[in-house]
Amino acid sequence: MLGQFKSFPDNPQRIAYYISTLSPKKLQHALAQTCQKLNTETLTPEQLDTPAIHQCTVNFEFGIAETNNFNYLDQKETNRLLQAINKQPFQTMDLLCITRYYKNDSKKPKPLKFDYQMLRFTFDKDLVEIQAYHEKGPMHIATDEIINLLITRINDVFPRKALKPIEVV
Repeated sequence: MLGQFKSFPDNPQRIAYYISTLSPKKLQHALAQTCQKLNTETLTPEQLDTPAIHQCTVNFEFGIAETNNFNYLDQKETNRLLQAINKQPFQTMDLLCITRYYKNDSKKPKPLKFDYQMLRFTFDKDLVEIQAYHEKGPMHIATDEIINLLITRINDVFPRKALKPIEVV
């Protein structure tokens, strides 16, 4: 089933809550397009507010769940996802985020170990819950930073903030 990963971990390492000013459909469109756009960018740790790894570049590979697999969000897969959202917005959307790090010491970038993180977005009328789980890797970029990057990018698309954090006490 598109959007859901059958084996999503039961013990997320991070849970965040946001109030949404958008419908789940618009928000899911923005999320899918944001992930697809991030898949095409090369960033520096400084652009991510993560100066922990120096002289590196960072690439993301976001994928959407489909039962037991994740499909890379290229333009074709993003269009398929957007069509599914148009028919019926998801209650839950599971994503895989592979964060690739490359050291820039020589003429050819040297790959370093990658991070694998899973994100589960649960949509209610005006509330979004995000569960994050770090599967493996050195965790140069924490799950909080991945969530913050996505939220910031989604909020940048709209004239008003689409997602506002809720502080859980």
